[in-house]
Amino acid sequence: MIPALDPATLSPQAQRIVSPTAPEKLQEVAARGAAPGIKPVEIPSMLLLLTRSERPAVRDAAEKTLAALPEPILQGALSGDLPTPVIDRLVRSYSDRIDVLEKLIAMPRISPETVADLAGICSESVAELVSTNEERLLGHPPIIERLYLNKHTRMSTASRLIELAARTGIELTGIPAWKEAMAAIREELIPEPTPEPTPDDIAFKEAQELAERLASAEEEDTHEEIEEGVEEIKKKYLPLYAQIANMKVSEKIRAAMLGSREERMLLVRDRNRIVASAAVRSPLMQEGEAALIARNRNMSDEVLRIIGTTPELMKSYTVKKALVENPKTPLMVGQRLVQHLRESDLKALAKSKNVTGPIKDAARRHLERRNS
Repeated sequence: MIPALDPATLSPQAQRIVSPTAPEKLQEVAARGAAPGIKPVEIPSMLLLLTRSERPAVRDAAEKTLAALPEPILQGALSGDLPTPVIDRLVRSYSDRIDVLEKLIAMPRISPETVADLAGICSESVAELVSTNEERLLGHPPIIERLYLNKHTRMSTASRLIELAARTGIELTGIPAWKEAMAAIREELIPEPTPEPTPDDIAFKEAQELAERLASAEEEDTHEEIEEGVEEIKKKYLPLYAQIANMKVSEKIRAAMLGSREERMLLVRDRNRIVASAAVRSPLMQEGEAALIARNRNMSDEVLRIIGTTPELMKSYTVKKALVENPKTPLMVGQRLVQHLRESDLKALAKSKNVTGPIKDAARRHLERRNS
């Protein structure tokens, strides 16, 4: 947690300006960045404290100035050792300025929480900058997690981060498919850092861009059933399928974690079980696509088991019902879910010819219990 800035750390003159008893006009002028006698390195601290003012005009002016400091003041502030809360605020205000972030990230009092927050939203160039400090990464693993799940982080950089964590025995619980990602990395050659993106980085990014162009607002599957038990990829998804097919296992797993629904619907059918498992563990998985997968009789039993044991997905009645009705769902999962179905659905299951005998028997038992 980022601590609040203590006014006592300011010079006496700056303390007088930020004091609640200071003249309002004086504070309004200072909030616009005009504070004669105050060193540039201290102005961001003064402004941050003025953003807490109970005077709306002062507070609003300070917020506006702090978000876009005059360049001389900004450069003067960056030449000093700023307090932790000021660094945090400036990192958020200048997240698109690599020249500013280079200096802020190097400051000794920057909080690892600030770096982790930045890692989740930053550009490719900033991600490369953040990923170079191994001591900081190992000391605060959420930074690695956020970089991995940031679509702007190069694939080669993400692979090196996973390898670093695996090599040093760090478990990245913030990555839902951490075990799958770690298993894949152990079988692959990790590229050395390069100033420019590698060919694989470029190919991975192109696949993400293509997936975004193909993304649909409708809950549409990437496949269609041409006859019972036989699926075919829809023509419009063939280019994306071709790009994904050329990916390494580690790249497929990361695409499953941060890609589009269309990518996950392709990857959840991958012949490699760890890729399919990663796709269904994606933090971006929504109820609609989970229902599509749950009712598909061509899915692997492992994929269906993961859905049936994921608490977030089990909040959906539609997903529960689809799993129970799917004969590919592992029996223990299906039997456990039967008890959560409505009476009308239990009656339909008890008579259905499309479910397994044990599920029909379980439905009958629960009907008898409810009616007894």
